[in-house]
Amino acid sequence: EPDVTIVSGLKDMVVSEGDDVTFRCQVSHENARDIEWKLQDVALQNNEMNEISVEKGKIHTLTLRKVTEQDIGTVTFRVGLHTSTA
Repeated sequence: EPDVTIVSGLKDMVVSEGDDVTFRCQVSHENARDIEWKLQDVALQNNEMNEISVEKGKIHTLTLRKVTEQDIGTVTFRVGLHTSTA
């Protein structure tokens, strides 16, 4: 299985409280496994507040819904041994 790398990393975002924010990270291969999203070192799951999806097979997205002050911090995307932060 080929080593999946990050082609386009996360970008820093500034949003207002109550808004939604979306982070995108593009990887080198479709159907990448061993993917993880974190906010402040806490692993995120797909739920009503965090929407985790894949577009076009290679673009992994995380949408944080109705952010609050508690959501301030570092977002991390990890695939295998590669990470990107914003």
